Amino acid sequence: MRFINLTTSRPDEVEALVSECRAQTMGRCTAQRGTFTKDRDRSDTYVQIVELPSYEDAMANSDLPEAADFAERLTQLCDGPMTFRNLDVRSVEEMSRPSTIYRRETPHGTQRCRLP
Repeated sequence: MRFINLTTSRPDEVEALVSECRAQTMGRCTAQRGTFTKDRDRSDTYVQIVELPSYEDAMANSDLPEAADFAERLTQLCDGPMTFRNLDVRSVEEMSRPSTIYRRETPHGTQRCRLP
């Protein structure tokens, strides 16, 4: 999972750029989901959350020919430097559904666990 923190007064253009990049890399992009969020407490502050299946897939995504152009164009839309967080998912719990099963990602693979 990758978090991209950015400040911009042009969020609509950022979203359009992301959509354009997604269309250009369809079938080659390894990202599973992208969520563009607005910080309620800091004006013009946003976080793009990119979900990827693995670190290796994230690196493959970064190596796409379009990635450098995307990063350059995104930088031009920002009002300051971006910061990045690359995260390994340890566990995922579905909070909206009553369930006694949750999934935990470990170095040895995915475990499904049952809550007592």
